[in-house]
Amino acid sequence: MIIAIDGPAGSGKSTVAKMLAKHLGIRYLDTGAMYRALTWKAMQHKVNLDDERALCRLMDQTKIHFHYKEKGLLVFVDDKNVTHEIRSPSVTNNTHYISSKPGVRAVMVNLQREFALEGDTVAEGRDMGTVVFPDAEKKFFLDARIEERAKRRFYESESSNNENSFDGVLQEIELRDQRDTTRKESPLKISADSIYIDTTDLTINEVLHRIIKEVEPLMKNK
Repeated sequence: MIIAIDGPAGSGKSTVAKMLAKHLGIRYLDTGAMYRALTWKAMQHKVNLDDERALCRLMDQTKIHFHYKEKGLLVFVDDKNVTHEIRSPSVTNNTHYISSKPGVRAVMVNLQREFALEGDTVAEGRDMGTVVFPDAEKKFFLDARIEERAKRRFYESESSNNENSFDGVLQEIELRDQRDTTRKESPLKISADSIYIDTTDLTINEVLHRIIKEVEPLMKNK
């Protein structure tokens, strides 16, 4: 069984996906972390982020895997724990170079599908329901007003001692939305069979319970 959760930055999809996977006792796939991980390695090796062939070669030489702990998801690149490194502003600002390359995305999609073959999965990202898992048993698209999404990210950056201003975070999200929705490869969009949830005025638990209500019949039928 695959539950696909898509949405823009700050919509709450990552937090909800992790909580849902834990509640259901199934695997969680953070596809955004995979692109961040390759971005981090490319930056470490000073690979030209515009060179698709070089990035594909690097992808072929890279092992990305997850390890689950009680406190959260750990991300490893070639057996090195890069969980914190891939969340740095420099990696965040450069990931779009990686995610826009068709060759890289093709390899990533295959890896994501292989991951899901190993067991029931909550898959979270930008193109889970449209490209990676078009036949997922349940699909959700989380969204929120851009000001609310920026506020959430701003509070996150404050807690991590990031010096970004609210206006700066808002501009970053506006730019990210523009990139994600207009890119040629797997743009961010709602699939026709996705359940749309506006999280602007909802708590995380309210969103989680709404999704659980939708997926519980699937679990009972397994």
